Amino acid sequence: MSENHSRAPSGAALRVKALQTLLEEKGLVDTVSLDRIIESFGDRIGPRNGARVVAKAWTDPAFRKRLLANATAAVAELGFGGPEGGHLVAVENTDRVHNMVVCTLCSCYPWPVLGIPPMWYKSFAYRSRAVRDPRGLLKEFGLEIPPDTEVRVWDSSAEQRYLVIPQRPAGTQGMTEEQLAELVTRDSMIGTAVISPPAGAGGTR
Repeated sequence: MSENHSRAPSGAALRVKALQTLLEEKGLVDTVSLDRIIESFGDRIGPRNGARVVAKAWTDPAFRKRLLANATAAVAELGFGGPEGGHLVAVENTDRVHNMVVCTLCSCYPWPVLGIPPMWYKSFAYRSRAVRDPRGLLKEFGLEIPPDTEVRVWDSSAEQRYLVIPQRPAGTQGMTEEQLAELVTRDSMIGTAVISPPAGAGGTR
């Protein structure tokens, strides 16, 4: 995996920061309100793109195959892309393998499909422990991986960013693509969570 990380913010990120500072200085925006908007985008609105990608991969075998072969091109089919989403790689969770993503040197992150990276993703504690003790870290997220399941940690960089395709939960075989997308969370696409079956669901995937 590449270790050539981009330490400086992208041009778009610098413009956003400059605009935010200007608006705050002129009293045109409240910092607390802005933080709430950013949090909403990062936790709910932004990851909806990735959720659509995952749901389509669950329901369309041909798309899933294209996604695993060339994620950048596959997500572009749905209208998602850009500099922060280039060189995207999709990795798929199975019964035998659980994937999680980290950026050990900074916070490279596929913005077009996951929105704004959460604060914990950028923290030194997450970046260091994800490599040293991924199982212990996942347990702190409330996710205990079975001993016979391999945990693979993928280190994102400016040249290569990762999207985890979580396992489709049991009892969802009758759900539409749109309904499935509602189940997909940002954390499940980073690999720090799995998707629980919907209430009352049973049966097989």
